[in-house]
Amino acid sequence: MPKYILQRVLITILFCFVVAGLDAQGPFSPPAGQEGSTAIHKDSALFSSWAVGCEVVRGYMDVSRPEMGYASAGTCRDVIGKAGEAGVLSLGDGGYAILTFDPPIKNGPGWDFAVFENAFDDYFLELAFVEVSSDGENFYRFPSVSLTDTTEQVGTFGTLDATNIYNLAGKYRINYGVPFNLDELKNQPGLDVNRITHVKIIDVVGSILDEYATFDSEGNKINDPWPTPFPSGGFDLDAVGVINSVEKEQSFDVVVQPNPIALNSKAYFRIFSPIVADAKISVFNLNGVLLYTDKLEFQYNGVHYHQVNNSMLMQGVFIVVMEVADSIFTTKMVII
Repeated sequence: MPKYILQRVLITILFCFVVAGLDAQGPFSPPAGQEGSTAIHKDSALFSSWAVGCEVVRGYMDVSRPEMGYASAGTCRDVIGKAGEAGVLSLGDGGYAILTFDPPIKNGPGWDFAVFENAFDDYFLELAFVEVSSDGENFYRFPSVSLTDTTEQVGTFGTLDATNIYNLAGKYRINYGVPFNLDELKNQPGLDVNRITHVKIIDVVGSILDEYATFDSEGNKINDPWPTPFPSGGFDLDAVGVINSVEKEQSFDVVVQPNPIALNSKAYFRIFSPIVADAKISVFNLNGVLLYTDKLEFQYNGVHYHQVNNSMLMQGVFIVVMEVADSIFTTKMVII
């Protein structure tokens, strides 16, 4: 485990003992597991799908010291699919990630989607704004509120009270998502809340200094742990889970991305599974000779990614065969 992550774990454990006995003070929902909490566990049956694509623009590890460089922990691969299955994507001060969804998210009954972060406990919380788009260009922000006191900066390993936080991602600990209701944005001109294709997660810098501060919808400075001058600084995005999505006829599907593949470079099988299932994927040459096979487990319905093991292959054309649910699906793979 990297030194900066180990240090963070130890210090947040210490703070957990210090604040665990404090009563919640704010008007909003409390931490996961407490009465009245809106936190949703990643394994909840409410989730119908997860993000299928991502792009990221990193922020500085410390916006007041840009010479330190940008946050760098994690990749977009870590936030595609179900929460808790890979790593996390650290955004840095003011950095953002845009996640895409197929099928799109819609404004259904109750909560529509949830954002997951990797907080180790209920108190060391790193926050982010959440915006949505139905065209990939125009984004609309959920109204948010932060009632955390701003007379003193919350330090690098400081703590927050979740009951002072509303509509900001990151207010719940690891494996518990903060839910959002598209009904709050239904009157925004130019936004189709029944076809949300993009969700944008933007790190809250957390500084109370005027030159770096970020603000909630009521004009309050948002005070959260700052600075966090590490490669894992800023909001650590885990995943975005969909609760209500556009209904769409779907069947099993497998494609190779990218295709063609440069020899010995990374590529993935992009597989859609409409059900929870076990599968087997095999690669054959054009003479029908089996070159390798892997077992797969689809633990949720939706898009899954599985890395192509092309290190044992040479340049040429290959046939990919996926066996699942008593059916066979094939696609072509080219290595150049």
